[in-house]
Parts: sequence; C-alpha cells; structure tokens
Amino acid sequence: MAALSFLDRAHTVAPPGYSRWLIPPAALAIHLCIGQAYATSVYKAQLEHHFGASHTRIGFIFSIAIVMLGISAALFGTWVDRNGPRKTMFVAACCWAAGFVVAAGGIAIGGSLGLWVVYLGYGVIGGIGLGLGYISPVSTLIKWFPDRPGLATGMAIMGFGGGAMIASPLSTKSAGDLRRHRRRQGDEGSSSPSASPTSAS
Repeated sequence: MAALSFLDRAHTVAPPGYSRWLIPPAALAIHLCIGQAYATSVYKAQLEHHFGASHTRIGFIFSIAIVMLGISAALFGTWVDRNGPRKTMFVAACCWAAGFVVAAGGIAIGGSLGLWVVYLGYGVIGGIGLGLGYISPVSTLIKWFPDRPGLATGMAIMGFGGGAMIASPLSTKSAGDLRRHRRRQGDEGSSSPSASPTSAS
C-alpha cells in the first residue's frame, strides 16, 4: 500500500553521519509504553469486583499477555529482521491499542463472557503487541551498538520496567477518580426528589 510505504525497511536506512545515540531514547520510549503491562496488579481488585471473578481468573489476563509476548517474539523474530523496526513497531502499536479497545469492550459487557473478551483483547492481541514491541527496539539497538550490546539492551529493558513505575500511579489515580465519580452519581441519585403518586379524591 503506497500510503504506508514509509514503513518499508528501505526507508529506515540512516543517512551518513546519523548519530546512533538518537536510537536509545526512542527504544526507551517504546518500552516505557508497553511496560504498562506490569501495572495490571494495580487495578486487579477493581476487575475482581467488576467481573465477580476470583483473584486467579483475573491474574490470567497478565499471564496470557506475557505468554503471548514470548510466543510472538519467537515466531515473528525473522519477520522483524526482514521488515525492519518501523513496520514492526507500527504493527505492535496497532495490536497494543486494539487489545485495549477489545478489553474495554469486555469490561463493558461484564460477566463471564466479558472476561473472556478481556482475555482475547489484552491477553492475546495486546500480548502480540507486547512481543513485537519488545524485540524490535532490542534487536535494533544491538545492531547499532555491536561494541556495547549490554549497554544497548539494558537501556531498552530499563524502559520496560520503568513503564510500570509511570503507569502504576496513573492507574491508581484513574481508579480513584472513577470511584469518586460513581460515588457522586450515587449521591445525586439518592438525593434527587422522587415523584410520589397522587390519588384522586
């Protein structure tokens, strides 16, 4: 597709004199985004209450995502090398975002069916995004820093853990805001005057 030709591997070749030290911040930013996966425990209690499910069943959401991370990284490793980091990260971002959208639909559905939709969305689809988003920056950094592979991979993986450090307080604040909003709605509903039926004399 011509509109997405900028994603082709040929368009990711750096010009002469390009500083390789511009690559680590980009890789770090990518891993900061997908590192949100490690913050799922923050809202696990809310999901348990919403779905009426056990701690173990809610924990499967994270487990499936991490399993799919490993599977997708193993299966698509050669595809990543063949198509380049730009196209890989585009697909990773689409899968990661689509996983959240599908999981949000599962939360809206609720019940046992909704939980299975969350498994599919965040676990399977989002997990594929995790895998592609994890290996692409790491493999790119190793190629740019053949003399310092440990430093290169460490910088990227640091972002994967740092993502939880950012996402955890944001998730906690969002959950608190949601609770306060629901509490306000409940207070407004209980204080609104109800119409009493009148009887004809």
